[in-house]
Amino acid sequence: MSTHRNPPPPLIILTLALLNGYSSFAAPSDVSGTNHTATLPLRPHGRMYEMLALSSNDDYDLNWDNTPPPPTPSRGTNPPSCDYNPCRELQTPCAQLAASSSCLCPGVSGPHVAPEPPDLKRLSMEGPGVVVQWCAPSSVVTHYEVVVGTLEPLVFGEDKRSGVVGKVGQGVEVCVVAVNDAGVSERQRRSCTMYQPPGDSSLALKAGLIGGALGLLLLLSLAVLLWRHRARRKADARITQATEETL
Repeated sequence: MSTHRNPPPPLIILTLALLNGYSSFAAPSDVSGTNHTATLPLRPHGRMYEMLALSSNDDYDLNWDNTPPPPTPSRGTNPPSCDYNPCRELQTPCAQLAASSSCLCPGVSGPHVAPEPPDLKRLSMEGPGVVVQWCAPSSVVTHYEVVVGTLEPLVFGEDKRSGVVGKVGQGVEVCVVAVNDAGVSERQRRSCTMYQPPGDSSLALKAGLIGGALGLLLLLSLAVLLWRHRARRKADARITQATEETL
């Protein structure tokens, strides 16, 4: 009975032949009645020895690499918020502050979206005209327009937060709108108000007091007239009763 030796995997034999310079090897043969055993002098070294060890279970990868993966870069600290005040006069746009100091800006809508309405802070009389003060919206703005009543709007730069609009009549509506390439902000209560000249509140108080006094006098007059009317009716009733008794 002949004995057979399993041949080594062909891929390992080919690799050994190429790397170690073996020019020939013997393959096992099976001849009837005769036992032949092929021998192959194998002297694996270094990397090849590791490959042979990995191939013991016929499950290995020639592209196997034990190089460790690169380290994951550490996450840096969050940048600070930009020193940006939307109500500050001649304030540098937050986008420029972020580009120069790597700070964070508040959420701002882009240039392709119509801006949000500005916040009209107050109207004040300074010298011969009325000064309008406002705060910038969280939007990209190219310029501002202040509209007084039905007059033509006055234009102010994107870094302005106040402007003189001249004389304004009592009760005239004043609005501030923001403008960019996408459109104009809506007029809302936050961006519009009615102008009331200084001192009007005291005049209104005086008018209220005078009106209240006149109303009180009118009520007193009506009460006196009603009392006199009732008193006269009672007197007439007594006279009529006395007359009937004498008859």
